[in-house]
Amino acid sequence: MTHRVWNFAAGPGTLPLPVLERVREELLAYPGAGASILELSHRSPAFETVIGEAEASLRELLRIPETHRVLFLQGGASLQFAMAPMNLLAATDGPAAFVLTGTWSRKALAEARGIGEAVTAWDGSASGFSTVPETLEGLAANAAYLHVASNETIEGVELPPGFEPEGGPPLVCDASSDFLSRPIPVERYGLLFAGAQKNAGPAGLTVVLLREDLLERIPPGLPAMLDYRTHAEHRSLYNTPPTFAVYVLALVTRWVRDEVGGLAAMHERNRRKAALLYEAIDRSDGFYRGHAVPEARSLMNVTFRLPSEDLERAFVAEAAERDLVELRGHRSVGGIRASIYNAMPLEGVQALGAFMDGFRSRHG
Repeated sequence: MTHRVWNFAAGPGTLPLPVLERVREELLAYPGAGASILELSHRSPAFETVIGEAEASLRELLRIPETHRVLFLQGGASLQFAMAPMNLLAATDGPAAFVLTGTWSRKALAEARGIGEAVTAWDGSASGFSTVPETLEGLAANAAYLHVASNETIEGVELPPGFEPEGGPPLVCDASSDFLSRPIPVERYGLLFAGAQKNAGPAGLTVVLLREDLLERIPPGLPAMLDYRTHAEHRSLYNTPPTFAVYVLALVTRWVRDEVGGLAAMHERNRRKAALLYEAIDRSDGFYRGHAVPEARSLMNVTFRLPSEDLERAFVAEAAERDLVELRGHRSVGGIRASIYNAMPLEGVQALGAFMDGFRSRHG
């Protein structure tokens, strides 16, 4: 078997080993099709089965109600930053409102302001984006929609389970980095989108969950590919979707369901992994300084600093010698970032925690 490292990259992230093995097994010829999944027409019966399973598995795992469409798109969350206001803002009187918890929600606000009126409902920039709001209830009651990022990969902060307000404007959520990491009440969302490359598959696929009544808001005249109605009416097959990525998503959802035991079990697993690293930070007597305040800590992206940038460079280099890779923080903030998405095994996190303790003993 090819040697594999512990990959803490923020995305594309680690995929489940059983999924990779299944891909390897089926890559030359998808069962019953006589051709690779990479070669199959998106209108073939075999791919109809694949995309059908992907949607059915998502609906089962997330308990997606019939009120919501499941779309398989491209362009990542960054394209959704434009599609959401293009579809949901132009036909309304109120502004789009944004909860700014980090880099990605701030980028989404900037994109929306190029399309229509957009305002800030809550801003964590004064704390360096180390905090999240205590509640979203009552925020921007007259807005066209309220946009949040449930997890900010760069700063390592996360909105807590159950943050979704009841009532108020439609909730629009960028869930790219914590999608499928825990149960969520989909019925409270107007629009939820997630790039697959963190927890759900390879890069190139964006999953969109859209409440059906919002289709009525969409103004006429949008380019076809930027109109949610196009993709809803054609079941995500208006043009060629990212077929391989949809196939891997179907395998990942099967793994979450059958081998992990569902999203509640996945959430508990993620809590245990994150706790190992935060405990290493908290017992370091300040050698490691976590970016997020404890109540806002992400289960997906653990971010921290060391006493100096020289020590941070040494940390990354020594970790790589032990097969602990992709730990350098985002270029905009520096420091260290360990992304421990769903498929990162507990053993990998344990190895990183042990390395952190050893590094502190040697350099502290």
